[in-house]
Amino acid sequence: MKTNDFRDMTTEEVLKEIDGFKTELFNLRFQLATGQLDNPMRIREVRKGIARGKTILRERELKIERA
Repeated sequence: MKTNDFRDMTTEEVLKEIDGFKTELFNLRFQLATGQLDNPMRIREVRKGIARGKTILRERELKIERA
């Protein structure tokens, strides 16, 4: 998911998306440990998605503090 997609979402939607990514990351790590993971690059994509979502939330926090 791109950063602009996160910016178009509300804060609640971003939080839900981050929770979904965290769940997916758990499942991917479980698959990796059991040897069933088909696409190991997906772990990296999901981690970056979590980071992007958290970055957008932090930007919003700082914007509120400045105002």
